[in-house]
Amino acid sequence: MKYASPTYVEETRLGFQFLRTHTWQHHVLRVAINDLKRLIGEPLPTGGVLLDAGCGQGKSFRLLRDAFQPQRTIGLDADPHSLELARTEAEREGIDAELIVSDCAQMRVPDASVDIVFCHQTFHHLVEQERALDEFWRVLKPGGLLLFAESTKAYIDTWVIRWFFRHPMEVQKSADEYLAMLRGRGFVFEPRHVSLPYLWWSRSKDFGLLERWGLRAPPPPGQREETLVNVAARKPAMAA
Repeated sequence: MKYASPTYVEETRLGFQFLRTHTWQHHVLRVAINDLKRLIGEPLPTGGVLLDAGCGQGKSFRLLRDAFQPQRTIGLDADPHSLELARTEAEREGIDAELIVSDCAQMRVPDASVDIVFCHQTFHHLVEQERALDEFWRVLKPGGLLLFAESTKAYIDTWVIRWFFRHPMEVQKSADEYLAMLRGRGFVFEPRHVSLPYLWWSRSKDFGLLERWGLRAPPPPGQREETLVNVAARKPAMAA
């Protein structure tokens, strides 16, 4: 069943199948969650309510449980079929997840009810990104965390991604633009809460082969187009 939404561009059939793979879970999700844990620092938050915004087929549930041990997990996605598979995934992992069919731009979640919002590779599918960010702010408790991991325009606007996947190209942003958007909404973070991974799979021109073969050194930050941005941002404790 397809979900028709003016604010969300659904995945292609190939993209949908890729999101079911071990490659996606191990090389993309696991790596991002481990990096976000590093950005948060010690001690890691545990317990409370965790919202996986754009949870897809639930491949993040086990990784998030192991990382944060939430008392309650909410998986939210605009695609009912994805949530059917997410339910199966949660049952397989013994996770009692509450699943909600909803667009990130209008979430059916109460105000100030969530301790952590996890948003991984979801934002580049959203047409109304500012509205979605407003929703993240609304549902987070004061002092709550937004764990934001996203591909930038430099990666999304490449022939490989355009060929195999579908995205609203008019809203794609650079790493600096995503950081400015988060700050503009009121989220706070320092440089130590931000990373700019330059992973092989995000470099569609050569997939980092020359560096892996030892033929050149990877370009340093500031001398390359960033392909990924990870942020552990916080809603201020005194936020209204």
